[in-house]
Amino acid sequence: MTFKTHCQMSKGMVDPAPLVNVVFLLLLFFVLNSSLVMQSGFGVSLPASGNTPMTGNFQTLVVTVARDDLLFFNDQPVPIEKLEQTLREAVQQTRVRELIIKADKQVSLGTETEIMSAANRAGITTVNMAARPEGPAASPAN
Repeated sequence: MTFKTHCQMSKGMVDPAPLVNVVFLLLLFFVLNSSLVMQSGFGVSLPASGNTPMTGNFQTLVVTVARDDLLFFNDQPVPIEKLEQTLREAVQQTRVRELIIKADKQVSLGTETEIMSAANRAGITTVNMAARPEGPAASPAN
């Protein structure tokens, strides 16, 4: 038994509206899932560390040292001679006694030691050196 159909394929224009909707939805999806937060600061190549990175959200004071021994505190250039006074004022205003030093790997040890001494004299009790992890972060073993 053979059935005959009376349907014909009609060739008309393709409606671009659904395609445009899908493209805009994909664009919106990728824009909302991307991290558009730019970390303010200066280009500093941190030394590598074999330790796993610390996670946590805590308030600290940050001193950034560029490779030409240029110091920045709160993204403002500070001469080494005025660093102690600047840190002392920041400690009095924020009551934070923790400092992170983001020093380029080409910065001399003498400069880092001067910063730590100035921080100690300013009343900062904890000084940490920032480092980047060597490779992809390993997941903790269960």
